[in-house]
Amino acid sequence: MTAIAVTNLTKRFGDRTVVDHVSMTVEEGEIVGFLGPNGSGKTTTIRMMCGLLTPDEGEGTVLGFDIRREGLSIKREVGYMTQRFSFYEDLTIAENLAFVARLYQLKPVDKHVADTLEDLGLTSRRDQLAGTLSGGWKQRLALAACIMHKPKLLLLDEPTAGVDPKARREFWDEIHRLAHGGLTVLVSTHYMDEAERCHRISYISYGKLIATGTVAEVVKNAGLTTFVVSGPGLDQAAEALKEKPGVEQVAPFGATLHVVGSDAKALKAALDAVGKDYDVKVAPGETSLEDVFIQFMAGSKDNMG
Repeated sequence: MTAIAVTNLTKRFGDRTVVDHVSMTVEEGEIVGFLGPNGSGKTTTIRMMCGLLTPDEGEGTVLGFDIRREGLSIKREVGYMTQRFSFYEDLTIAENLAFVARLYQLKPVDKHVADTLEDLGLTSRRDQLAGTLSGGWKQRLALAACIMHKPKLLLLDEPTAGVDPKARREFWDEIHRLAHGGLTVLVSTHYMDEAERCHRISYISYGKLIATGTVAEVVKNAGLTTFVVSGPGLDQAAEALKEKPGVEQVAPFGATLHVVGSDAKALKAALDAVGKDYDVKVAPGETSLEDVFIQFMAGSKDNMG
C-alpha cells in the first residue's frame, strides 16, 4: 500500500513560491529521508501532507485520505514531531504523556501512559520534570508522544537537531524498529549519516524536488567524478585547483583533498597539470552523498529574492 502519494504540491506565501510542484510517493513501512538546505520547503511540504496547510495547487492522498478534504482524518493517523521541543517543561514525563493521551481521547489514560513509557524505556524517569531532561531524553519523550495513539505514519521534522551522536544512533535504531513493525516514516534531516540509514531519499532545494531514489541511485545519477589528492604540496595544489576548468568542488578531508567535477575529462586534465606542478599524488576517489548535495546546492536558484 502507498502511504503518501502527492502530485504537484505548491504553496505560495505572498509572491514567493515556497513549494513548487512537488510530487512524492512513500510506500507503507518505508523510511524516506527528506533532505535540503534551510528554507528549501521541507517543513511546508510536511505540513501540507499532514493537513496543517492547504496547498495552493496539487493534490494527493495520505493513508488513503484526500489531503484537501480529509485533513482531520489524516491528523488522527499521523504522528508529527517538530524541530522544537514542545512539551510542558514544568510537568513530569508521565504528566506530559497523560496530557497527550487525553488529547487523543485514549482510555484508560494510565494504561496508555504506562505502555508508552515501557515501550520507549522511559519508565524509570516517569517522575522527572521534562525541563530537566537532556536533548536525547527530550527527543525520546517527543517520539513517545508521537506514537502513543498508534499512528500509521510518522512525520519527523529534523528530529535529531542538537542531539549527541549516541542519542541520534539510538533514535534511529528505534525508528527502524517501528518501521519493521509496519510504521511508515518520512524524516527531514541535514545529517548525511541519517540520510544513509533511510530506504530512499528525496532532495528538495528552494521548493523544487530535484532528486529521489536510494542513496546509491542518487549518487550515481548525479554523474560526478571524485579524486583524492594527497602529499606535502596540498595547500598550494588546493589554491591552484580552484582556478582550473572542470574543478567544481575542492574540499579538505583530513590530510587529503576531495576534488569533484561533472566533466571527468576536464577534471582529470586539471589534476594532471596540478600534479606535475606541485608535490602531490592524485588517486581516484568515491563520490559521497555530501559531494552530491553540495553540487545540488551550488546549482540551485534561491527563491528568496
